[in-house]
Formats: sequence, C-alpha cells, structure tokens
Amino acid sequence: MSNAVSPQATLAKISRRLMPLLCTMYLLAYIDRQNVSYAKLQMVDALGLSEAAYGLGASLFFLGYFLFEAPANMILARVGARVWFTRIMLTWGLITIALGYTQSPTMFYVLRFLLGVAEAGFFPGVLYLLTLWYPQAHRARMVGLFMIASAFANAVGSLIGGALLELDGLAGLAGWQWVFIATGLPPVLLAPVVLWKLPSTPAAANWLSAAEKQWLSTTLTAEAPAGDPGSAWRALTDPRVLLLSILYFAMPLGAYGLSYWLPTIVKEFGASNIQNGLINVIPWILVAVALWAVPRHAARWGASRWHIAAPMLVAAAGFLASVALPGGPLKFACLCIAAAAIFSAQPVFWSVPQGLLRGAHAAAGLAVINSVGNLGGFAAQNAVPMVRDYTGSTLAPMAMLAGVLTVGALAFLIVLPRLGVGRRTG
Repeated sequence: MSNAVSPQATLAKISRRLMPLLCTMYLLAYIDRQNVSYAKLQMVDALGLSEAAYGLGASLFFLGYFLFEAPANMILARVGARVWFTRIMLTWGLITIALGYTQSPTMFYVLRFLLGVAEAGFFPGVLYLLTLWYPQAHRARMVGLFMIASAFANAVGSLIGGALLELDGLAGLAGWQWVFIATGLPPVLLAPVVLWKLPSTPAAANWLSAAEKQWLSTTLTAEAPAGDPGSAWRALTDPRVLLLSILYFAMPLGAYGLSYWLPTIVKEFGASNIQNGLINVIPWILVAVALWAVPRHAARWGASRWHIAAPMLVAAAGFLASVALPGGPLKFACLCIAAAAIFSAQPVFWSVPQGLLRGAHAAAGLAVINSVGNLGGFAAQNAVPMVRDYTGSTLAPMAMLAGVLTVGALAFLIVLPRLGVGRRTG
C-alpha cells in the first residue's frame, strides 16, 4: 500500500492543511504574550508602577504557564488538540481583553497570571501534535516554520503596538488599553475556526486517503523509540526530561529578555511610538530568515549540537557588543543579530526531545521541558528591569543575558552527547 503513496506529496498536503492554521494561532498567541512590552510605555505611569514592579506583573504569565502546562498537555492528549486548542484560544483572548480594563497593580498581576494559565499547553501541545503528523527528519523544519510565526508576531506586534498607543483618548480609553483590547479580539474570533478545521490526529483528517494514513502510521511506528513509552506522569521524573528542561532555560531567558525590553531600548534612542514600532520590525524579519535557514541547514548536513550551541554563542556576542560599541544604530544592529541567533537555535533543540520521547510520555515531557525552561521568561522579565534600575542603563541588562547564554551554550556542548545526542540530533 505504501508503494502507491508519495511521501513528499503526503507531507506537503499535511503542511498545506495544518501549518497555516497552527502558525496563525501561534502568531496571535505571541502577540498576546508580548503586547505588554508596548503597553508598558504608557501603563507604568498610568498604574504608578516602577519598572521592576511592572516586570514582575508581566512575568507572572510564565509562572501560570509553568504551574499548569504539564497538566494541560496531559488533558490535550486525552481530549485531542481540536477541542483543547479551541478552549485555549477562547480563554486567552478574553483575558487579554480584560487586561485592557486593568484598574490596579493587583488586577494586572492576577490577569497576567491567568493569561499564563489559559495559554498553558499550547506551544508544547503543538510540538506533540507534530510528532503525530511528521517523521522525525522533518520535525525541526516544521518547528522552525511554526516558530516563524513568532517572528512575524513580533513584527506585526511592533507595527500595531506603536500605532495602538496613538489611539490614546479614543472612546475614552488610553492607548495602552487599546493595545490589549485590539490584540485580544482575534483569538476569540479564530476559536470557532479551530474547532471546525483542526483534526486532532491523521486518522481524523478526511483530506488524507486511507493509503496516506497507512503510510504515515507505518513510518511513525517504525521510527518510534524502542521500549516502553512510559506514562504521562513518569515524564515528570524522567532524568532526560529534567536535564533538557534545565538546558532549555537559557534560551527563553535570552529571547524574552530581549523581546520584552527592546521597545524600551529603542525609545531611549529618541524614537516616537510609531517610529518605535517600525524600527522593531527589522530584528523580527531577521529572526524569520534565521528560523527558516538554520533548521534547513541542519536537515541537509546533519543536525548537531553546534546547531544549538553556536547560535547561542553568536547571540551572546551580539548582546555584549550592543553594550560595548558606540552609537545607537550600531548597538541596534548587534541586537538584531542577537535576536536572529537566539531564536534560530530552538527548532533544532526541540527535535531532540521529540526524538527521545513518544506517546503520552512525549506530551507530558515536552510540556515539562517548555514549562521549566520558560521560567527563563519569568526570570528575564524580572532581572532585566532590576539590572536597569540598579545600573541606570537600558543596555546593561544585555550583558547579563550574554553571560547566561554563554553558560547555556557550553552546557549543551557537554551534556547532549551524554544523552546519546552527539554529532546528529535526529
């Protein structure tokens, strides 16, 4: 039966049907994570917060994400992606809209925490979903394609974030309120489309033929890791999962530390709200290019630990150069390079646990890695403004991020071979 099926045509069909919707969902999710970086330009004064206090509120998203992500992915494995992703989108959109009506610092803190709870399970849920649809050799490229949506989200968010701030006073609402309301509506409107269009498994896809489904099932079964796949709960204590969680920590810390703080850095260059948004499109275009190029290079030449560590080291060098070199344009160029590098390492990283885990164990394991690793985002959104307040420099926090990324890169080079990931990750 498999002889009658073209693997390339089958995977191309899956990508055409699946990836545009997943990428759109992630684009909206990432905009709703990062809208606080633009709302901050007005919201800090409106609520009477310090930079550090606002950073704490923004970072509580990651705490909610951390606490509920593994349980959320276990539920996803039971009820299916179609139902669970619909619920996720609807709740995160409504909470984002509610942030536009924040009346106090306490309300801001509670809603940011709830936003993390609502979105918990989405990113690792997609990673798990990809293991049901794509053979191992194709997953890094699919994760890279999926993550390109985050780059476009930051670019779109930069454009609309600056523009929405200019609506200050419209309908009696402040500009920062419009940032939350306008970015919260799209996921609410998309939720019914997800319920209608997204199949949870290949078996539920009426656009795949029986022969194509059989080929995919046979291929995925043949390359599944040998032995007992393990229970979902066992993933919580799997040494490989815990080690990868710790290793991953440096990546979100660098990525979120930069994306959260970049509008503030550009503002210090003297840019207006609109100029700030336009300027901040540039690094995310480079991120999109890097997310396309690095996974393809890894697939062509053999994914290695250097496809993870080398971009992290380049990002660290870019962060340090942004502090040391003179002139706003040169500093910004270094940050653009750092942004492209730090994001480009992540698709190849995710191909590692996708190859080591399977079944419910994979769903829970991917969630644990992402939730623990994303505490780097919690740390970044607290540490960056704290370093800024301590030093008085908006660029000094970049040196801190450089140090973390350097240590993380060296740890990857040492540890990955011990997990059986030597020259090739998949």
